[in-house]
Amino acid sequence: MRCRECGSEHEPARLSVCPDCLGPLDAFYDYGGVDWSETSLSRRPRSLWRYRELLPLLDYRRAVDLGAGLTPLRRADRLARALGLREVYLKDDTVNPTYSFKDRPASVAVSKALELGYGVVGCASTGNLAAATAAHAAKAGLPCYVFIPKGIEGTKISQAIAYGARIVRVNGTYDEANAVASRAAERFGWALVNINIRPYYVEGSKSLAFEVCEQLGWEAPDHVIVPIGSGALLNAIAKGFGELRDLGFIEGRGPKISGAQGLGCSPVVDAFKSGRDSIEPVEAPSTIAKSLAIGDPGDGVYALRRIRESGGFAEAPSDSEITEAIRLLGRTEGLFTEPAGAVTVAALKRLVSSGAIEGDERVVCYITGNGLKAPEAVASSEADILDISPALEGPWAEALEVGAWRS
Repeated sequence: MRCRECGSEHEPARLSVCPDCLGPLDAFYDYGGVDWSETSLSRRPRSLWRYRELLPLLDYRRAVDLGAGLTPLRRADRLARALGLREVYLKDDTVNPTYSFKDRPASVAVSKALELGYGVVGCASTGNLAAATAAHAAKAGLPCYVFIPKGIEGTKISQAIAYGARIVRVNGTYDEANAVASRAAERFGWALVNINIRPYYVEGSKSLAFEVCEQLGWEAPDHVIVPIGSGALLNAIAKGFGELRDLGFIEGRGPKISGAQGLGCSPVVDAFKSGRDSIEPVEAPSTIAKSLAIGDPGDGVYALRRIRESGGFAEAPSDSEITEAIRLLGRTEGLFTEPAGAVTVAALKRLVSSGAIEGDERVVCYITGNGLKAPEAVASSEADILDISPALEGPWAEALEVGAWRS
């Protein structure tokens, strides 16, 4: 492990931060041992564990693998035409085992917790990580404690309960739930995946960069758009593109990386737009993208740096823009995502309108969670429903408004 701030190196042990300066730790590897030839990859699992040389498990045969990763990269031609773009892809992580990208870091973190000898795992969560950690803990046969703030969607809580997790609801924000979880981890010696296992946990998300490039024939897109909650996802994806570049799998500097947050909780976007290098926490987050409602993002400053270093942008669409993006994605590409996934499409729309993204760029939006996790975000209105009599009196075409179909 190497400290992101002071550069000191440490053995891969039970460390959550640098013991010298308390900075965050990043895993590094024997890059000379990477064998990702077509022949080699064809013999490997169709999951994130196919990239095992760049994941932080000393013995990959101990991986807790529910099949997370290697999700579809869908070419979205109808969405591209609607936005005036040539080439748009959707990295569809709605189809992971618990229906969000969080299965990737959870798989790595629970596996590493086992390797480090922990007997209990858990997490602090805004919803998706709860289910992902609980499912992988169940597969591993470990007890699981999940700390959540008030206001989390009921479907996400139900999902974690179904996997056997013990839910601890904190009467406060996510940041307060996270603080309680940190104290519990220290007091009881638990492995909370996004707290004291965090240096290993974040490594799972960088597989989203590896897969996009492999699925594009080992080419990098011109531009990617990533949702930001804690900032760990964007930072990990940027690290993944950097490792591919250093290993010679892709050419050039890599894609521009843009970040997206909901308008009611956008501390990273606010810092980007104001030119600040620091993050000012949001005390009372309020956004329909509840999975991203982290007022004091732990990796926010690093996500901000990654965006600027890549030449990317940052946008914070409103709740109504996010809801419209959910519907746009659904009716153009048949993909139903939760608000945290749709925020990238809403941001894409803004970036095209402002001229930040040009029509000939190859763009990838990361769609990180399934719409069935938060169906209330697009609750039907009377305008969506035709009421007719079972007798269907009068002309059929007029009754069914034939010809009034929205494209």
